[in-house]
Amino acid sequence: MSRILQQESGSTIRNRLCREIVLSIRKLISQSKPDDTSKDIVAFIILSLEKINQITDQAVAAWEKKDYWVKADKFKMQWSWVEDFSQKLTLELQNENWANIALLVAQIGQKLSKFEISPKNRMGEPWVGAFNYLNQKGD
Repeated sequence: MSRILQQESGSTIRNRLCREIVLSIRKLISQSKPDDTSKDIVAFIILSLEKINQITDQAVAAWEKKDYWVKADKFKMQWSWVEDFSQKLTLELQNENWANIALLVAQIGQKLSKFEISPKNRMGEPWVGAFNYLNQKGD
């Protein structure tokens, strides 16, 4: 059996996830009140942040293996906020504390402000079903 090779690099996946998070935040902000879609969006943001954290850890481990300590530390510090926000959002979603979720999402939006999305994006709605997936993953 042959190996399965990853088609996208870590930075490509991370950039795509960041753009999808920005799109999700825009959709969440446009809603008048929280509903099931809101839960899906927040769950998608949590899952995306977890994936970004995983990709970051893989990159740091690879650089440390090659003795690129400074580069690894700088990169780790640049993305250190991701794990913290993921944990905070998870807790607030479990408690359905929408005021704190709104604050956290706004802070995430500030962190990702450099990522732009064209009005004619083809990302669709990547958050659909994310809340159920997050609940199944947590069990």
